[in-house]
Amino acid sequence: MFANDDLQQRWWNLEAKLVERFGKKPDMEAILFLIGLQETGFEAAKISKEQKQDLMHVAVCTLLLPSGYFKLEGKDPDNWPHFRQLKEMPSYDLPGQENFLRDHVLLYFEQQGF
Repeated sequence: MFANDDLQQRWWNLEAKLVERFGKKPDMEAILFLIGLQETGFEAAKISKEQKQDLMHVAVCTLLLPSGYFKLEGKDPDNWPHFRQLKEMPSYDLPGQENFLRDHVLLYFEQQGF
């Protein structure tokens, strides 16, 4: 229980920083979109709905790189990163999946110095 409490507190701290930076509390989709933009350098105003989904996929792959789930294969001429999955994702219930992803988001922002 203590580990979950710590995760929750760290998540609330991140949310507070994001609210301070962007003026509103982002949901997980918005956070993944922001990470995808950060990783590609694309501009949000020029992104289609399909590209938004692709950016969120880039974010998930990027988040799971340090844990060895994906490997960056390189970037295409349009600067889209391409990943190769190295191992299966763990099987969690919905709250477990959310905590797994939150933990990786927190690590990402920590590594980015945010």
